[in-house]
Amino acid sequence: MTRLLCTLLFCLLAWQASAQEFTASVDRSRLNLGESLDLTLESADATEFGKPDLTPLDELFDVLGTRQVNRLTTLDGKARASTRWIVTLRPRHSGYVVVPPLRLGDAQTQPISLHVVEASSQNADEQMAPVFIDASLDHESVYVQAQSVLTLRIYHSVSLYDDSSLTPLEIADARVESLGEPRTYEQDIGGVRHGVIELRYAIFPQKSGQLTIPGQVFSATLADRSSRNGYAPFGPRPGKVTRVRSPEIPLTVKAKPADYPADAPWLPARALSLAEAWSPEPGQVKVGDSLTRSLMLKADGLSSAQLPPLPATQVEGLRRYPDQPQLNNEASERGVIGSREEREALVANKAGTLELPAVDVVWWNTHEDRLEHTSLPARTLNVAADPALSVDQPVETRPRESSAVDVLLWPWQLSSVLLALTTLLGFGLWWHARSQPAVQRSAQVGPSPRTLLDDLKRACLANDSQATRQALDAWARQQPETLADMAARFAPLSDALDGLNGALYSEAGQHWQGKQLWQAIGELPAAEKTQDSGQDSGQLPPLYPR
Repeated sequence: MTRLLCTLLFCLLAWQASAQEFTASVDRSRLNLGESLDLTLESADATEFGKPDLTPLDELFDVLGTRQVNRLTTLDGKARASTRWIVTLRPRHSGYVVVPPLRLGDAQTQPISLHVVEASSQNADEQMAPVFIDASLDHESVYVQAQSVLTLRIYHSVSLYDDSSLTPLEIADARVESLGEPRTYEQDIGGVRHGVIELRYAIFPQKSGQLTIPGQVFSATLADRSSRNGYAPFGPRPGKVTRVRSPEIPLTVKAKPADYPADAPWLPARALSLAEAWSPEPGQVKVGDSLTRSLMLKADGLSSAQLPPLPATQVEGLRRYPDQPQLNNEASERGVIGSREEREALVANKAGTLELPAVDVVWWNTHEDRLEHTSLPARTLNVAADPALSVDQPVETRPRESSAVDVLLWPWQLSSVLLALTTLLGFGLWWHARSQPAVQRSAQVGPSPRTLLDDLKRACLANDSQATRQALDAWARQQPETLADMAARFAPLSDALDGLNGALYSEAGQHWQGKQLWQAIGELPAAEKTQDSGQDSGQLPPLYPR
């Protein structure tokens, strides 16, 4: 029985793996009747050389075209080959239409739901024009700082040159964000196939009242197919330049509801979620362990810049080390989905039970027009003591008799007396040695200052920066003051040292001239210091003879 279960589990995992290697996706899930969309089928199975079976699409869609793209990518040093089939479809019916599962060998894609709505009727004069533009808002009335999605569609029944342009959308008292790149597809209007350029914007009004969405101007050059002579590469293109303007759209902006909490950030969103993640999971926690807590706030209809900081984890017994918040915006069919992730490292510094408070976010549900609360429950952390960090406690001693105390104190007293005697003996020997007349100094170990000065002179006049650096350090170690002190009180020496350092740490070191440094050392004035009256007459010759 166990072997049979293992076999079934292995087959299930293999089937899931093969299913993940053949996927399906669409460029949009909501469209008008008569519009086309692109269905992308992708296979990562390099052993499959066939083509997907598209016959299940014929019942609900018109297949307008299919193209194949082979890709080879490298990830972590491993090559990965994949094949894509981009199928252009046009739904035959309005309503909710499902793209059925498609098969490629033993693999199969997941079904995809589409929402196909009836196309809005255009003006008869506009339908006759070769280029016309349409604009629409998903909501005619929104709250202040809430999202309203503007969809701009440019229809053209003739070919256009690539010199088309559209004026930027700028609205006073509103923030505008573009929702992805422009989409291009086809739509059948009155039996005429039109190319469509679709642009979408998320508009966030910043002030309540009446707001007007201004019209945008689209300009392009219509391709003149009747011209047989073509055009010069740098000359004017044959064809007519056309300009069309989108209609102005009024938008009513409502003020923040009166029953919204005054001390809470204003968050008007269609949906909002709050999630928590731990690494590692806070199961067995000991003093000194580090836990990483991640809080993810995601709002449908708000940008990441509108999401407020989440409450910090302020708990006695936990040291907190926050990270920079991660902000992200994602474009969806309904607009912007903003997210804010906050990560913090928590280190327990004492054992016991620690209570992490609940995290609550207040927001306004624009879909149901009501106040909402999204929260994470409180959490309890049980922190155990770490034996490796604990300090041994002294063992409690019982009262002892005076005789026993005396016996234990004798060794301590004896060691103290011995330490005092040796200290006094050492001090007496030091005092006796100091009171004796000074003896002649022994011969100096190592090169004399005169020898070091001669070495420094030879290195400087030889323009050898490396040898000069070594000789300079050896000479400075026998001086009564440091090289930095000498440079601080004598400016020419400071300038010469800057030149030496520049030569040592630059490519121009081979052109260094050491004459300036040697001259500065020869002119260095002697340091002012009080000479000892008892200094013997057998002193060394001066470093800088007059």
